[in-house]
Amino acid sequence: MKKRNTGLLFAAISVVSLTNWFLPSPSVASSPTVQLKTEPSLDKVLPSSEPVKLTLQVVDPQRQPLSNTNLQLKLLTPAPTPWLTSDFPIVEGTKLLEFNATAPSGKLQFEQVIPIRGTYQLQAKVTPKVVGAFKPFEQTLTFSVPEKPVKYRNVAILAAILLLAGFGGGWVIGGRQTVEPGEIAPQRVRVLLSGATIAAIAALLIVNISAERASTHAHSAHSHATTPAIQKSGGLEVRLSGDTNATVGQTATQTVQVTDAVTRKPVNDVTLNIQAIALEDNELMFAYKTTPNDQGKFTWQEQFFDGVPHQVVVEVSPQASAARQFQPFKVAQFVEVEGIEPPLSRRFISLGYFTGIFVLGLAGGLVLRRRRNEVAYQSV
Repeated sequence: MKKRNTGLLFAAISVVSLTNWFLPSPSVASSPTVQLKTEPSLDKVLPSSEPVKLTLQVVDPQRQPLSNTNLQLKLLTPAPTPWLTSDFPIVEGTKLLEFNATAPSGKLQFEQVIPIRGTYQLQAKVTPKVVGAFKPFEQTLTFSVPEKPVKYRNVAILAAILLLAGFGGGWVIGGRQTVEPGEIAPQRVRVLLSGATIAAIAALLIVNISAERASTHAHSAHSHATTPAIQKSGGLEVRLSGDTNATVGQTATQTVQVTDAVTRKPVNDVTLNIQAIALEDNELMFAYKTTPNDQGKFTWQEQFFDGVPHQVVVEVSPQASAARQFQPFKVAQFVEVEGIEPPLSRRFISLGYFTGIFVLGLAGGLVLRRRRNEVAYQSV
């Protein structure tokens, strides 16, 4: 009887499983989402290189563009990596960019230079322009950027040089040494120490000359910021204001305000083409084309991670359907950026890695030379 019941139960489970297999699965409830696309593709993006165009598209549950949306965006850098630090340790785990924008077609595009490798977070808070059109939602998109291949190559070359230098030093020290009267160390050791001192002096000279050249570039770039921050043209008054002093690791706030030059009322039927340019090499770091809000204003927060002077430029142009037509014009503002040295602990960690490689080579050379000496001594 027990075997019969077990057989019936097995048959019932089989029937239910087959029914679920062949019947169509019920539709899965879904909600609006934000899709992210980059140009170039993420596998081709390099840190501190060309700006990356990020395109966000809000879509409904049927994956169709969702129009008349407001987006609040926040771009966060990768979490700190103390044991394998990036080129900009101060930038790790900070906010890179934040702004609110209106997307009539649900689509938003901006360009941003990605400073370091790792996984970024793009937090999007989406609300409808028309109350009740859809339920507001928040979404966090992540994307990863690989490290520059040249950095791995340079680290490998430096490690090989340190290993060989350490091995050579150990080989010299491990040889038979005789100290002449009046000498504090054998001649080979003294030659080795002298060579290391010359190499250290040469390295210091190279670092100081490079820093002086960078400073010269920064001072010469300062004179390029000649466009005023307030302009009156085409019946408009455009004012660019905000932080003129920024610090690496922190965001600086910038605001552009458009008003009618006569009535002083806000104007929002214009296009703002915003650019942030690093003046050391005139590199575009951030670009975004938008329109002012109902108060004729657009505000954004941006981190100038490169530690060099920047110029924020806003070109104001008329919209094609606007009644007010005028010649495009620009306002600009110079932003002095204070660079922050990496924490001492981070530098000690890197120093520890390279010192360890040198000591490993030194120990290897020392041991091999002494073994060779012992073999030679025993064979005599």
